[in-house]
Amino acid sequence: MARKFAPILKMAAGHHGGKDAVLERSANSHAVKSLARVPADRLLATMTRCVFNAGFNWKVIDAKWDGFEAAFEGFDPGKLTFFGEEMLDRLVSDARIVRNGQKIKATLENAKFVADVEAKEGGFGKLLATWPADDQLGLMALLNKRGSRLGGATGQYFLRFCGWDAWIASSHVCAALVREGVLDKPQATSKRDLTALQGAINEYHADSGLPRAQISRLLALSVG
Repeated sequence: MARKFAPILKMAAGHHGGKDAVLERSANSHAVKSLARVPADRLLATMTRCVFNAGFNWKVIDAKWDGFEAAFEGFDPGKLTFFGEEMLDRLVSDARIVRNGQKIKATLENAKFVADVEAKEGGFGKLLATWPADDQLGLMALLNKRGSRLGGATGQYFLRFCGWDAWIASSHVCAALVREGVLDKPQATSKRDLTALQGAINEYHADSGLPRAQISRLLALSVG
């Protein structure tokens, strides 16, 4: 690695009003004290919001969110798993939500995923809380394999928004890592590049003691 994290923090601070200001701005507002205690329905709700946000205007999803909560029965994974097949036809014509059939089906499939983890693995929140913080790629692989439409950036945003200490491979983060000699190009989609990104953020964490989600934000803010 070309540099320690302190110069990156200094660059971000120079762009955004000083060290205290940029540390406050970059803090993960989604962090929770005990991820293991977050109810399964709230994790499924966050998962669904991220699936529907992908490739869509987030403001539209936000404006309709109360309708999503009602249409998907409060995102109770057990209820959605039991009634899923019966609900699909109704949901694709429900004006309270964005009527995207593939994403609706993905939500019902993710309800089965969450319910299965709840029943067999001690809880979805517990799975997230006990997953090693330095192995986001492994957790992303699990989401991609066992969930529906949870690959790539969608999985990264889900982890961040549910409260896990997650980095996001945004264009600005990748641009900063090109500058630091970690990546060859300002994107990270291949396993090789994602592994390099994760390794860099783990090293920055060891050097600075800052949470990985905050390091990710500070990398982005160091670009300008």
